[in-house]
Amino acid sequence: MSTNTTVEIYDESMVLPPVSGSTNFGYYDNDAQFVSDAPRFTKYAFRKLGGLIEDIELSPYHYYGALEDAVSAYGKELYEFKIRENYLNLEGAPTGSGNINNTLIQPNLGNVIRMAKDYGTELGTGGSVDWHMGSVPLQIGQQVYDLDAWAAASASLAPGDAIEVKRVFYQIPPAVSRFFDPTVGTGFGYQNMLNEFGFGSMSPAVNFMMMPVYADVLRIQGIEFNDEVRRSAYTFELINNKLRIFPIPAFERTVFFNYIKKSERDAIGRPVSGSLPQDLITNVGNVPYDVPTYTQINAPFRKWIFEYGISVCKEILGNIRSKYAVVETPGNGSSVTLNGPSLVEQARAEKEALMLSLRETLTQSSRRTQLENKAAEAASMREIQSDVPLLIYVG
Repeated sequence: MSTNTTVEIYDESMVLPPVSGSTNFGYYDNDAQFVSDAPRFTKYAFRKLGGLIEDIELSPYHYYGALEDAVSAYGKELYEFKIRENYLNLEGAPTGSGNINNTLIQPNLGNVIRMAKDYGTELGTGGSVDWHMGSVPLQIGQQVYDLDAWAAASASLAPGDAIEVKRVFYQIPPAVSRFFDPTVGTGFGYQNMLNEFGFGSMSPAVNFMMMPVYADVLRIQGIEFNDEVRRSAYTFELINNKLRIFPIPAFERTVFFNYIKKSERDAIGRPVSGSLPQDLITNVGNVPYDVPTYTQINAPFRKWIFEYGISVCKEILGNIRSKYAVVETPGNGSSVTLNGPSLVEQARAEKEALMLSLRETLTQSSRRTQLENKAAEAASMREIQSDVPLLIYVG
Protein backbone atom coordinates (compact mmCIF):
# COMPACT_ATOMS: atom_id res chain seq x y z
CA MET A 1 0.00 0.00 0.00
CA SER A 2 1.23 3.46 -0.84
CA THR A 3 1.74 6.22 1.69
CA ASN A 4 1.47 9.98 1.47
CA THR A 5 4.32 12.23 2.51
CA THR A 6 2.05 14.37 4.70
CA VAL A 7 -0.90 12.18 5.65
CA GLU A 8 -0.56 8.53 6.54
CA ILE A 9 -2.97 6.43 4.48
CA TYR A 10 -4.70 3.74 6.49
CA ASP A 11 -4.20 0.06 5.80
CA GLU A 12 -4.99 -2.85 8.09
CA SER A 13 -1.37 -3.32 9.07
CA MET A 14 -1.22 0.10 10.74
CA VAL A 15 -1.45 0.75 14.45
CA LEU A 16 -4.41 3.10 14.75
CA PRO A 17 -4.06 6.35 16.72
CA PRO A 18 -6.18 6.73 19.87
CA VAL A 19 -9.75 7.85 19.21
CA SER A 20 -9.72 10.53 21.90
CA GLY A 21 -8.27 13.69 20.38
CA SER A 22 -8.46 12.35 16.81
CA THR A 23 -12.04 13.35 15.92
CA ASN A 24 -13.12 16.73 14.62
CA PHE A 25 -15.12 17.95 17.61
CA GLY A 26 -14.55 15.37 20.32
CA TYR A 27 -18.28 14.97 21.01
CA TYR A 28 -18.01 11.25 21.75
CA ASP A 29 -14.33 10.86 22.66
CA ASN A 30 -15.25 9.96 26.26
CA ASP A 31 -17.93 7.46 25.27
CA ALA A 32 -16.51 3.96 25.83
CA GLN A 33 -18.72 2.39 23.16
CA PHE A 34 -17.74 4.99 20.55
CA VAL A 35 -14.05 4.55 21.38
CA SER A 36 -14.52 0.78 20.92
CA ASP A 37 -16.52 1.05 17.68
CA ALA A 38 -14.38 3.67 15.91
CA PRO A 39 -11.43 1.34 15.07
CA ARG A 40 -13.82 -1.41 13.97
CA PHE A 41 -15.74 1.04 11.82
CA THR A 42 -12.42 2.14 10.27
CA LYS A 43 -11.67 -1.42 9.16
CA TYR A 44 -15.26 -1.95 8.01
CA ALA A 45 -15.35 1.27 5.95
CA PHE A 46 -11.89 0.59 4.51
CA ARG A 47 -13.04 -2.78 3.18
CA LYS A 48 -16.40 -1.46 1.91
CA LEU A 49 -14.56 1.20 -0.09
CA GLY A 50 -12.39 -1.41 -1.82
CA GLY A 51 -9.41 -1.59 0.51
CA LEU A 52 -7.05 -4.61 0.19
CA ILE A 53 -7.63 -4.37 -3.59
CA GLU A 54 -6.80 -0.72 -4.24
CA ASP A 55 -5.39 2.25 -2.38
CA ILE A 56 -7.94 4.23 -0.36
CA GLU A 57 -6.57 7.72 0.09
CA LEU A 58 -7.99 8.24 3.58
CA SER A 59 -6.21 8.39 6.92
CA PRO A 60 -7.61 7.02 10.21
CA TYR A 61 -8.60 10.56 11.11
CA HIS A 62 -10.97 10.66 8.14
CA TYR A 63 -12.71 7.48 9.32
CA TYR A 64 -12.98 8.69 12.90
CA GLY A 65 -14.34 12.06 11.75
CA ALA A 66 -16.84 10.39 9.41
CA LEU A 67 -18.21 8.23 12.22
CA GLU A 68 -18.54 11.27 14.48
CA ASP A 69 -20.30 13.13 11.66
CA ALA A 70 -22.71 10.21 11.15
CA VAL A 71 -23.65 10.08 14.84
CA SER A 72 -24.23 13.83 14.88
CA ALA A 73 -26.35 13.63 11.71
CA TYR A 74 -28.45 10.93 13.36
CA GLY A 75 -28.84 13.10 16.48
CA LYS A 76 -29.81 16.13 14.40
CA GLU A 77 -32.63 14.28 12.66
CA LEU A 78 -33.78 12.58 15.85
CA TYR A 79 -33.96 15.70 18.00
CA GLU A 80 -35.38 17.90 15.26
CA PHE A 81 -38.18 15.34 15.02
CA LYS A 82 -38.66 15.39 18.80
CA ILE A 83 -38.82 19.20 18.77
CA ARG A 84 -41.43 19.20 16.00
CA GLU A 85 -43.41 16.50 17.81
CA ASN A 86 -43.43 18.26 21.19
CA TYR A 87 -42.85 21.97 20.58
CA LEU A 88 -46.33 22.96 21.74
CA ASN A 89 -45.52 21.29 25.08
CA LEU A 90 -41.96 22.68 25.19
CA GLU A 91 -42.42 26.37 24.38
CA GLY A 92 -42.30 28.53 27.48
CA ALA A 93 -40.78 25.81 29.67
CA PRO A 94 -37.55 26.61 31.54
CA THR A 95 -34.41 25.71 29.63
CA GLY A 96 -32.89 24.37 32.84
CA SER A 97 -29.25 23.60 33.40
CA GLY A 98 -28.95 20.35 31.41
CA ASN A 99 -30.16 18.67 28.24
CA ILE A 100 -33.48 16.86 27.85
CA ASN A 101 -32.20 14.03 25.65
CA ASN A 102 -33.62 11.38 27.95
CA THR A 103 -36.59 13.37 29.27
CA LEU A 104 -39.98 11.82 28.63
CA ILE A 105 -41.99 14.77 27.31
CA GLN A 106 -45.42 14.76 28.92
CA PRO A 107 -48.16 16.15 26.65
CA ASN A 108 -50.09 18.84 28.50
CA LEU A 109 -52.54 21.67 27.98
CA GLY A 110 -50.33 24.39 29.43
CA ASN A 111 -49.64 26.23 26.18
CA VAL A 112 -53.15 25.59 24.85
CA ILE A 113 -54.57 27.26 27.96
CA ARG A 114 -52.01 30.07 27.71
CA MET A 115 -53.10 30.78 24.14
CA ALA A 116 -56.78 30.52 25.13
CA LYS A 117 -56.27 33.22 27.77
CA ASP A 118 -56.44 35.82 25.01
CA TYR A 119 -60.01 34.73 24.34
CA GLY A 120 -60.70 35.04 28.05
CA THR A 121 -59.36 38.58 27.95
CA GLU A 122 -61.83 39.53 25.22
CA LEU A 123 -64.75 37.86 26.99
CA GLY A 124 -63.91 39.13 30.44
CA THR A 125 -63.62 35.61 31.86
CA GLY A 126 -59.94 35.62 32.71
CA GLY A 127 -56.91 36.14 30.54
CA SER A 128 -53.51 37.69 31.06
CA VAL A 129 -54.31 41.35 30.30
CA ASP A 130 -55.47 43.65 33.09
CA TRP A 131 -58.89 45.25 32.89
CA HIS A 132 -58.72 48.79 34.26
CA MET A 133 -61.58 50.75 35.76
CA GLY A 134 -62.58 54.23 34.56
CA SER A 135 -65.49 56.57 35.14
CA VAL A 136 -67.05 59.64 33.58
CA PRO A 137 -69.52 62.01 35.28
CA LEU A 138 -72.79 62.38 33.39
CA GLN A 139 -73.92 65.95 32.80
CA ILE A 140 -77.56 66.97 32.65
CA GLY A 141 -78.62 67.20 29.00
CA GLN A 142 -75.33 65.81 27.58
CA GLN A 143 -75.82 62.52 25.73
CA VAL A 144 -72.39 61.79 24.08
CA TYR A 145 -69.08 61.34 25.95
CA ASP A 146 -65.69 60.94 24.25
CA LEU A 147 -63.81 58.17 26.08
CA ASP A 148 -60.67 58.68 23.96
CA ALA A 149 -60.46 62.21 25.29
CA TRP A 150 -61.02 60.87 28.80
CA ALA A 151 -58.21 58.30 28.28
CA ALA A 152 -55.75 60.93 27.02
CA ALA A 153 -56.30 62.90 30.21
CA SER A 154 -56.80 60.16 32.81
CA ALA A 155 -55.54 56.73 31.67
CA SER A 156 -51.76 57.37 31.85
CA LEU A 157 -51.23 56.18 28.27
CA ALA A 158 -47.87 55.98 26.57
CA PRO A 159 -47.49 57.90 23.28
CA GLY A 160 -49.36 56.11 20.50
CA ASP A 161 -51.34 53.93 22.93
CA ALA A 162 -55.14 53.79 23.14
CA ILE A 163 -57.86 52.13 25.17
CA GLU A 164 -60.53 49.62 24.26
CA VAL A 165 -63.69 49.68 26.36
CA LYS A 166 -64.84 46.22 27.43
CA ARG A 167 -67.81 46.84 29.70
CA VAL A 168 -70.04 49.79 30.59
CA PHE A 169 -71.93 49.66 33.89
CA TYR A 170 -75.08 51.46 32.78
CA GLN A 171 -78.25 49.45 32.69
CA ILE A 172 -81.52 49.16 34.50
CA PRO A 173 -81.32 47.06 37.69
CA PRO A 174 -81.99 43.39 36.90
CA ALA A 175 -85.57 42.25 37.26
CA VAL A 176 -84.69 39.64 39.87
CA SER A 177 -83.53 42.38 42.24
CA ARG A 178 -87.05 43.84 42.11
CA PHE A 179 -88.86 40.51 42.35
CA PHE A 180 -89.17 41.04 46.07
CA ASP A 181 -89.27 44.51 47.53
CA PRO A 182 -89.25 44.32 51.35
CA THR A 183 -90.83 47.78 51.64
CA VAL A 184 -94.02 46.92 49.74
CA GLY A 185 -94.25 43.13 49.96
CA THR A 186 -94.68 40.70 47.13
CA GLY A 187 -98.45 40.55 47.06
CA PHE A 188 -98.47 36.93 48.15
CA GLY A 189 -99.66 35.66 51.46
CA TYR A 190 -96.67 33.46 52.26
CA GLN A 191 -94.22 36.24 53.21
CA ASN A 192 -94.95 36.02 56.93
CA MET A 193 -94.61 32.26 56.83
CA LEU A 194 -91.17 32.58 55.18
CA ASN A 195 -90.15 34.97 57.93
CA GLU A 196 -91.30 32.48 60.55
CA PHE A 197 -89.07 29.83 58.92
CA GLY A 198 -86.14 32.27 58.94
CA PHE A 199 -86.03 32.49 55.13
CA GLY A 200 -87.39 36.01 54.69
CA SER A 201 -84.00 37.53 53.81
CA MET A 202 -83.39 34.85 51.20
CA SER A 203 -86.43 35.44 49.03
CA PRO A 204 -86.97 34.73 46.19
CA ALA A 205 -84.39 31.96 46.25
CA VAL A 206 -86.62 29.90 48.56
CA ASN A 207 -89.92 30.56 46.78
CA PHE A 208 -89.69 27.08 45.26
CA MET A 209 -90.92 25.86 48.65
CA MET A 210 -94.32 27.43 47.96
CA MET A 211 -94.42 28.11 44.21
CA PRO A 212 -93.07 26.31 41.10
CA VAL A 213 -89.96 27.74 39.43
CA TYR A 214 -91.82 28.74 36.27
CA ALA A 215 -93.85 31.18 38.35
CA ASP A 216 -90.64 33.04 39.23
CA VAL A 217 -89.60 33.09 35.57
CA LEU A 218 -92.97 34.47 34.47
CA ARG A 219 -92.80 37.28 37.04
CA ILE A 220 -89.22 38.21 35.99
CA GLN A 221 -90.36 38.35 32.37
CA GLY A 222 -93.36 40.43 33.42
CA ILE A 223 -91.13 42.96 35.18
CA GLU A 224 -88.82 43.24 32.16
CA PHE A 225 -91.73 43.61 29.73
CA ASN A 226 -93.28 46.29 31.96
CA ASP A 227 -89.99 48.23 31.95
CA GLU A 228 -89.71 47.97 28.16
CA VAL A 229 -93.26 49.23 27.51
CA ARG A 230 -93.97 51.69 30.33
CA ARG A 231 -90.54 53.05 31.28
CA SER A 232 -87.66 54.72 29.47
CA ALA A 233 -85.03 52.10 28.65
CA TYR A 234 -81.67 52.64 30.32
CA THR A 235 -79.16 51.70 27.65
CA PHE A 236 -76.13 53.00 25.79
CA GLU A 237 -74.36 52.87 22.44
CA LEU A 238 -70.58 52.67 22.06
CA ILE A 239 -69.10 53.47 18.63
CA ASN A 240 -65.44 54.43 18.15
CA ASN A 241 -65.14 55.00 21.90
CA LYS A 242 -67.97 57.57 21.77
CA LEU A 243 -70.42 56.68 24.54
CA ARG A 244 -74.04 57.68 23.80
CA ILE A 245 -76.37 57.48 26.79
CA PHE A 246 -80.13 56.74 26.63
CA PRO A 247 -82.22 58.42 27.86
CA ILE A 248 -80.59 61.85 27.89
CA PRO A 249 -79.40 62.34 31.49
CA ALA A 250 -81.85 64.37 33.58
CA PHE A 251 -79.67 64.33 36.70
CA GLU A 252 -76.00 64.04 37.48
CA ARG A 253 -74.48 60.64 38.18
CA THR A 254 -71.28 58.69 37.41
CA VAL A 255 -70.95 55.91 34.84
CA PHE A 256 -68.18 53.36 35.39
CA PHE A 257 -66.57 51.22 32.70
CA ASN A 258 -63.82 48.62 32.23
CA TYR A 259 -61.15 49.08 29.60
CA ILE A 260 -57.84 47.61 28.51
CA LYS A 261 -54.79 49.33 27.14
CA LYS A 262 -54.14 48.19 23.58
CA SER A 263 -50.38 48.17 24.17
CA GLU A 264 -50.87 45.58 26.92
CA ARG A 265 -53.20 43.44 24.82
CA ASP A 266 -50.95 43.61 21.75
CA ALA A 267 -47.66 43.01 23.61
CA ILE A 268 -45.72 40.16 21.98
CA GLY A 269 -44.04 39.16 25.23
CA ARG A 270 -45.77 38.55 28.52
CA PRO A 271 -43.98 37.74 31.79
CA VAL A 272 -44.10 34.16 33.06
CA SER A 273 -43.92 33.94 36.83
CA GLY A 274 -40.78 32.39 38.27
CA SER A 275 -38.55 32.64 35.19
CA LEU A 276 -36.53 35.26 33.38
CA PRO A 277 -37.08 35.60 29.61
CA GLN A 278 -33.61 34.21 28.86
CA ASP A 279 -34.41 31.09 30.90
CA LEU A 280 -37.38 30.01 28.76
CA ILE A 281 -37.69 27.95 25.60
CA THR A 282 -38.74 30.58 23.06
CA ASN A 283 -37.76 28.99 19.73
CA VAL A 284 -36.65 25.67 18.26
CA GLY A 285 -33.03 26.80 18.51
CA ASN A 286 -32.88 26.94 22.31
CA VAL A 287 -34.65 23.69 23.16
CA PRO A 288 -31.98 22.06 25.36
CA TYR A 289 -31.19 18.96 23.33
CA ASP A 290 -27.54 17.95 23.19
CA VAL A 291 -25.59 15.53 21.00
CA PRO A 292 -26.83 11.96 21.50
CA THR A 293 -25.24 9.54 23.92
CA TYR A 294 -23.68 7.00 21.57
CA THR A 295 -23.77 4.16 24.11
CA GLN A 296 -27.58 4.45 24.31
CA ILE A 297 -28.14 4.09 20.56
CA ASN A 298 -29.46 0.61 19.78
CA ALA A 299 -28.12 -1.81 17.18
CA PRO A 300 -30.50 -0.98 14.27
CA PHE A 301 -29.71 2.72 14.39
CA ARG A 302 -26.04 2.08 15.03
CA LYS A 303 -26.08 0.14 11.75
CA TRP A 304 -27.67 3.20 10.10
CA ILE A 305 -24.82 5.31 11.51
CA PHE A 306 -22.19 2.95 10.08
CA GLU A 307 -23.77 3.09 6.62
CA TYR A 308 -24.04 6.86 6.76
CA GLY A 309 -20.43 7.06 7.93
CA ILE A 310 -19.30 5.01 4.92
CA SER A 311 -21.14 7.43 2.63
CA VAL A 312 -19.31 10.32 4.32
CA CYS A 313 -15.99 8.51 3.75
CA LYS A 314 -16.93 7.91 0.13
CA GLU A 315 -17.73 11.60 -0.36
CA ILE A 316 -14.40 12.64 1.17
CA LEU A 317 -12.55 10.13 -1.02
CA GLY A 318 -14.41 11.39 -4.09
CA ASN A 319 -13.47 14.99 -3.31
CA ILE A 320 -9.83 14.00 -2.89
CA ARG A 321 -9.77 12.11 -6.18
CA SER A 322 -11.63 14.91 -7.97
CA LYS A 323 -8.61 17.18 -7.49
CA TYR A 324 -6.63 14.91 -9.80
CA ALA A 325 -9.14 13.57 -12.29
CA VAL A 326 -6.42 12.27 -14.62
CA VAL A 327 -3.11 10.88 -13.32
CA GLU A 328 -0.15 10.29 -15.64
CA THR A 329 1.42 6.83 -15.35
CA PRO A 330 5.22 7.05 -15.10
CA GLY A 331 7.27 5.29 -17.78
CA ASN A 332 4.86 4.56 -20.63
CA GLY A 333 3.17 7.96 -20.93
CA SER A 334 -0.34 6.56 -20.33
CA SER A 335 -2.83 8.01 -17.85
CA VAL A 336 -5.48 6.81 -15.41
CA THR A 337 -8.84 8.54 -14.95
CA LEU A 338 -9.93 8.56 -11.30
CA ASN A 339 -13.55 8.11 -10.27
CA GLY A 340 -13.81 11.13 -7.92
CA PRO A 341 -16.93 12.80 -9.36
CA SER A 342 -18.88 9.55 -9.55
CA LEU A 343 -17.94 8.72 -5.94
CA VAL A 344 -19.22 12.11 -4.77
CA GLU A 345 -22.47 11.70 -6.68
CA GLN A 346 -22.95 8.17 -5.38
CA ALA A 347 -22.19 9.20 -1.80
CA ARG A 348 -24.68 12.06 -1.84
CA ALA A 349 -27.40 9.81 -3.26
CA GLU A 350 -26.72 7.24 -0.52
CA LYS A 351 -26.83 9.89 2.20
CA GLU A 352 -30.14 11.24 0.89
CA ALA A 353 -31.65 7.74 0.78
CA LEU A 354 -30.48 7.02 4.32
CA MET A 355 -31.96 10.30 5.55
CA LEU A 356 -35.30 9.55 3.89
CA SER A 357 -35.32 6.11 5.51
CA LEU A 358 -34.59 7.58 8.95
CA ARG A 359 -37.23 10.29 8.58
CA GLU A 360 -39.81 7.72 7.53
CA THR A 361 -39.01 5.64 10.61
CA LEU A 362 -39.33 8.67 12.85
CA THR A 363 -42.61 9.68 11.21
CA GLN A 364 -44.03 6.20 11.75
CA SER A 365 -43.10 6.45 15.43
CA SER A 366 -44.84 9.81 15.91
CA ARG A 367 -47.57 10.12 18.49
CA ARG A 368 -50.20 10.87 15.86
CA THR A 369 -49.28 7.90 13.68
CA GLN A 370 -49.19 5.53 16.64
CA LEU A 371 -52.65 6.65 17.76
CA GLU A 372 -54.01 6.28 14.23
CA ASN A 373 -52.53 2.79 13.98
CA LYS A 374 -53.98 1.85 17.35
CA ALA A 375 -57.42 3.10 16.32
CA ALA A 376 -57.22 1.15 13.04
CA GLU A 377 -56.14 -1.95 14.94
CA ALA A 378 -59.09 -1.62 17.35
CA ALA A 379 -61.52 -1.15 14.44
CA SER A 380 -60.12 -4.21 12.65
CA MET A 381 -60.39 -6.24 15.83
CA ARG A 382 -64.05 -5.29 16.25
CA GLU A 383 -64.76 -6.23 12.63
CA ILE A 384 -63.11 -9.62 13.04
CA GLN A 385 -64.93 -10.34 16.28
CA SER A 386 -68.27 -9.39 14.70
CA ASP A 387 -67.95 -12.44 12.43
CA VAL A 388 -67.40 -14.84 15.32
CA PRO A 389 -70.64 -16.84 15.82
CA LEU A 390 -72.22 -16.39 19.21
CA LEU A 391 -73.56 -19.51 20.89
CA ILE A 392 -77.06 -19.52 22.30
CA TYR A 393 -77.26 -21.26 25.62
CA VAL A 394 -80.56 -22.77 26.65
CA GLY A 395 -80.87 -23.20 30.39
